[in-house]
Amino acid sequence: MIRTTPPRPVDVETLFPEVAAYRKEAIRLHPRAGRPGVLDSSVGGPLLWPAGEPWPHCDDDHPETGRAPDGPGPRPMVPVLQLFASDVPGLPFPEGTDVLQLLWCPFDHKPHYTPRPELRWRGTVASAGDMAVAPWVEDAVDEYVPEPCLVHPERIVEYPCHDLPEDLHDGLAERFDRLRRDTGWSYQYHLSVAPGIKTGGHPGWTQDPDWPDCAECGERMEHLLTVDSAEFDGESWRSWLPAEDTPRTGTVRDLPYEERGRIQRAPGLMLGDMGGVYLFLCRRCPGMPYDYRADCS
Repeated sequence: MIRTTPPRPVDVETLFPEVAAYRKEAIRLHPRAGRPGVLDSSVGGPLLWPAGEPWPHCDDDHPETGRAPDGPGPRPMVPVLQLFASDVPGLPFPEGTDVLQLLWCPFDHKPHYTPRPELRWRGTVASAGDMAVAPWVEDAVDEYVPEPCLVHPERIVEYPCHDLPEDLHDGLAERFDRLRRDTGWSYQYHLSVAPGIKTGGHPGWTQDPDWPDCAECGERMEHLLTVDSAEFDGESWRSWLPAEDTPRTGTVRDLPYEERGRIQRAPGLMLGDMGGVYLFLCRRCPGMPYDYRADCS
């Protein structure tokens, strides 16, 4: 089933033409509970992973004050996201690949006290034969292991909020406030950056931006994808809730807790306190090195 984000409730570029130069396209993935297979784009589903290829493990030291394994020894990483190029046009797949896979260690890692992610790029044609089954991690943090979900990609337009140049943000602050007073619409929550799991666009920071620089060339990396704890929160649902998920009567906040959760947090993730993990890469350098950041509210 498709998911359709409603049009912005006001014309952003007419009200704030200064932000038009910073517009970017993103693809909201809208994960919803399902039974994905290895040839499906998914969150928390099985991966196109040849049985003869070693499964990645994490043998890092985990912080004693965080959510750590019950004992010593490496732990298998868990599947988080698989995306096929046909479902996410515009994603920068390296030559010869058409599948992006994200796995992470389902325990806390310094410095962000969130899972540590790893990216894999592979080609569908090169993957043949029997597929591996992800090992079970008995002591994994439940909120770090996503439930299997199919995705419903949707291309949208975003405008930055926290990533606006400081002088521009300060210059627009009074107009942002006036819009909120006059209409109830917030630039930050309703008009700028989409919440939820997505590719491209702008990171949905809940704290100050923390862009990584490439360790090889020293230039700032670009945002590849965001894994967020929720599709929306208590404020942003007013403009980012898909039309297909809008109740016939009342609002999504009036739904029973479990029913609302199937829309708001279908994968069951909780990263910190409604936070997110952000993946970045550098297309200038061979091998497209990547890095990550995380934050929470």
